[in-house]
Amino acid sequence: MKILPYKNLFIGITETLNNVFFHNKYADRELERTLKSNPKWGSKDRGFIAETVYDTVRWKRMIEASMGKNVSPENLWEFVGTWFLLNDEKLPFWDEFKKLSSKEILKRNHVATDKNFAVRASIPDWLDELGRSELGKQWEKEMEAMNIPAPTVIRANTLKIERKSLKNELRQERIETEVLSKYPDALQLVEKTNVFRTDAFKNGLFEIQDAGSQLISPYLNVQPGMRVVDACAGAGGKTLHLAALMENKGQIYALDIHEWKLLELKKRAKRAGAQNIQTKVIDSTKVIKKMENTADRLLIDAPCSGLGVISRNPDSKWKLSLDFIENIQKEQEKILNDYCKMVKPGGAMVYATCSILPSENQNQVAKFLKNHPEFKLVREKQILPSQSGFDGFYMAYLEKS
Repeated sequence: MKILPYKNLFIGITETLNNVFFHNKYADRELERTLKSNPKWGSKDRGFIAETVYDTVRWKRMIEASMGKNVSPENLWEFVGTWFLLNDEKLPFWDEFKKLSSKEILKRNHVATDKNFAVRASIPDWLDELGRSELGKQWEKEMEAMNIPAPTVIRANTLKIERKSLKNELRQERIETEVLSKYPDALQLVEKTNVFRTDAFKNGLFEIQDAGSQLISPYLNVQPGMRVVDACAGAGGKTLHLAALMENKGQIYALDIHEWKLLELKKRAKRAGAQNIQTKVIDSTKVIKKMENTADRLLIDAPCSGLGVISRNPDSKWKLSLDFIENIQKEQEKILNDYCKMVKPGGAMVYATCSILPSENQNQVAKFLKNHPEFKLVREKQILPSQSGFDGFYMAYLEKS
């Protein structure tokens, strides 16, 4: 990455990092806010800022070790400058960078990373210990894979267009894509670009959705005409995929505890031409009770640690805690026990997470089956970033007798 020597770009970078590190803001939203508030920046400027923010967030611990101190609001310029010197880039001759010594930084980096994987992979010690306790030697491979920036993958909306035609449409808008052969509706962008501005997106021809995530809705084995419940629908990425798989026939009930997410889902459904979706806020236990024994298929895309999508959300490494993970596992258990009642006899459900931890996945399903003999595990799948090159996901298909 070539440094763009414009001070206003560095101000944008340091202000964004300040909000991410010290005001608990999300990197993607802060970056979007920074770029929106500076409309005169060109595509090169925007790319430089986005890449620098994500890189420095991803490698925070390793950069701090190379600085010899923790990042603070007062030394953010030094933090960013250290990152560029680690990558053998020449810094502009500005006062903010005068005290930085490339030789000292590289020396500290070598000492800190030589025998300490947590520093080398830029993760907190507690997370390294947890990963090793659950995944053993596999943990290092997964963290190395998740330190590679995630590619942008889109899913062709088959209610409106087939993948091959979408590829041609995007080419006409000067966006090149590659076909991902193992994922029926997926295209990967050759270069990162703002696809939200394209006519193809505005016309609902595709959604941005990671390749691993695109495997979950088909795993539910839905058919046109079924009654399907997406119990943790969020903003509806998988709901929309289900609508396409069902060819707009039958009924999908998209449930969530957050009304604002379901409002976003409605907007997306309208754009996508998905007409068989009904949204419902889970504002009391009555919502689930009314739907007991009614669903042919139930998708529980459960809240989780997100320890499969770190490449996409590198700031989560610094926001997560052991307490949070323990609490989310209790929530997963409760959701499974409560929501499974919606599946009718002879129906089936998929329990899915975007985590690679067995404690959130296989162990959670095993615990559930002990308490629910009416369900049986038919198949399960763990997608690991080190093997797929995409996000990490888990999915289990369970049938109700």
